[in-house]
Amino acid sequence: MRPTLVVIVGPTAVGKTEIGVRLAEHFSSEIISADSRQMYKELKTGTALPSPEQLARVKHHFIGNLSIHDYYNVSMFEQDVLALLSSLFPEKPVIFMVGGSTLYINAVFHGIDDLPSVDQELRDELQQQYKENGIEFLRNKLKILDPEYYQRVDLKNPNRLLKAIEISLMTGKPYSSLLTAPSRERDFRIIKIGLNKNREELFEQINKRVDEMFDKGLPDEAKLLFPYKNLNSLNTVGYKELFLCEEGKVSMDQAKEQIKTNTRKYAKRQLTWFKRDGDIHWFEPDHTNEILEFLKKELDE
Repeated sequence: MRPTLVVIVGPTAVGKTEIGVRLAEHFSSEIISADSRQMYKELKTGTALPSPEQLARVKHHFIGNLSIHDYYNVSMFEQDVLALLSSLFPEKPVIFMVGGSTLYINAVFHGIDDLPSVDQELRDELQQQYKENGIEFLRNKLKILDPEYYQRVDLKNPNRLLKAIEISLMTGKPYSSLLTAPSRERDFRIIKIGLNKNREELFEQINKRVDEMFDKGLPDEAKLLFPYKNLNSLNTVGYKELFLCEEGKVSMDQAKEQIKTNTRKYAKRQLTWFKRDGDIHWFEPDHTNEILEFLKKELDE
């Protein structure tokens, strides 16, 4: 059988983890996580990690393999995944990748130019300029350096703006040009499976998951991580809202509602991204047998 990477994508909380485990079990395979926050070992509650039972059923990679203090980027993920696949395919011709971090998944699909390592002096300088002049300074600087990326970046997210400015200044190229490099040929086949459900059901599942995270101690975890709140690894839904709570800017109930709202918005952005890819085959998450039959047919071709 030709080495094949089966990629399972979809919005957060749709049920990718369990479907991935069931399919990997059937093919005696392993799972590569494509969730950029599940990599951080300190984030145990707010990233919807696979359960201990799911981790015991199938071997997972890129779960808890980094610290929030480690520098990591999408280019490094691409290279790490390719190296891992080359070691796994001789024994397991079908490997699964499961997740919703769009840039990370896209890097494995198409490749990305190597991003430079962080220049701490430049980062500190830009951070200081941001503190002194505000976010409008970052927006204007990015508009000059990379007008294309300016049109599609979240202009309310200073970390995204800072990263794009930093990379543009370090490479002398617009950040967007590094994200749109020509696709690299892969020596393995890629099958893309998308999971989606009725939006009302999805949003209900998101709200339920947030409630469960709070019951499992997410506020306490965020409190412990609060001293490191400026790390890029912690600029993520579920933690940044609780950091505002720690600062006394919102109540705990308000933080919880903001997490639910921001998670729903994130799910919509994920779907918008994935819907652009015409190679993704879409299924309801509870149609495991249908997905399995589709995969068997595809792999036999």
